[in-house]
Amino acid sequence: MAFKGKPPGSGSGEMSRRTVMLRPAIALEPRQRDEARRLRRAGHEPAFIAETIGAPLEEVEKALVQMRMPRPETTRGTLNVTLAAHALVMKERQGNEPLWQTMDRMLDELLRLRAAEAARARRRREDEGALPLFPET
Repeated sequence: MAFKGKPPGSGSGEMSRRTVMLRPAIALEPRQRDEARRLRRAGHEPAFIAETIGAPLEEVEKALVQMRMPRPETTRGTLNVTLAAHALVMKERQGNEPLWQTMDRMLDELLRLRAAEAARARRRREDEGALPLFPET
């Protein structure tokens, strides 16, 4: 399927000029800044990093504050679905129930129904297996 929307512009993904203006100036060379961030990702404390690269603690902290760090546990996720699936979820929604609760409820129901069907099929197979191999005449 071809992309029908407007493609992203040439500057997409770049930091906004306003954000750049609002950030404090860091009195570290880019090499020192990168080294400080590398050491932080390795798990070192800011005081140790400042001592290692020979820079003031305040400047190291400014460089570290602007780092992106992975969150240990995400609380939300994005669910990309078709319009038909979206309509189904909205139809199943109860009142002002958050969408994540609706999805949890629907998935829970699906899993319970599948487990019940598997149990019924297992009982049927067991009942059929109890019959003699050769019918008595």
